[in-house]
Amino acid sequence: MSQPDSAPHSLDLVIDFVNTFDLDEGKEELGDAAALSGWLVDRGLLAQGERAGSEHLERALALREALRATMLANNGGAEDLPAAELLERAARRGELSVHFRDGTSLLEPCAEGPDGALAALLAPVAEAMSDGTWARVKACRADDCHWAFYDFSRNRSGTWCDMAVCGNREKVRAYRARTGG
Repeated sequence: MSQPDSAPHSLDLVIDFVNTFDLDEGKEELGDAAALSGWLVDRGLLAQGERAGSEHLERALALREALRATMLANNGGAEDLPAAELLERAARRGELSVHFRDGTSLLEPCAEGPDGALAALLAPVAEAMSDGTWARVKACRADDCHWAFYDFSRNRSGTWCDMAVCGNREKVRAYRARTGG
């Protein structure tokens, strides 16, 4: 059976957002408000010409790390209550609401601008939490990585973003600890 190309509920967008900071390489894609604006516009979350300010950048970075914390919790880490509270504040700031159209319901922000764009990142999270697929969205357990990924494994046992890299590093560390080498 082949692996799907993408995660359900537009979770790839959320994963991409969390991965705008690469801990392993120390690379930050959202280094300033202009970079955040560009990222949101490129993904259709912010209208062309709208701009995020420094306060939006601060909120976006906090949101990203709160999402990463919940993804780490999905991978055996401890639940992070401050992270959950931050997600709730971002949803409220963006006026995330249920909208009913054509016999279906959609979770969408009512707020315009950057706050609405950031809240839109939470809609796929809420949908995935409601059907249980959020548990498959994880951050790599490696302390020097924490890269976000969707666990496509049949039994939801994925631990590392890439077994050949982070998984192998951990195996080598464990071997050295056992053998004293």
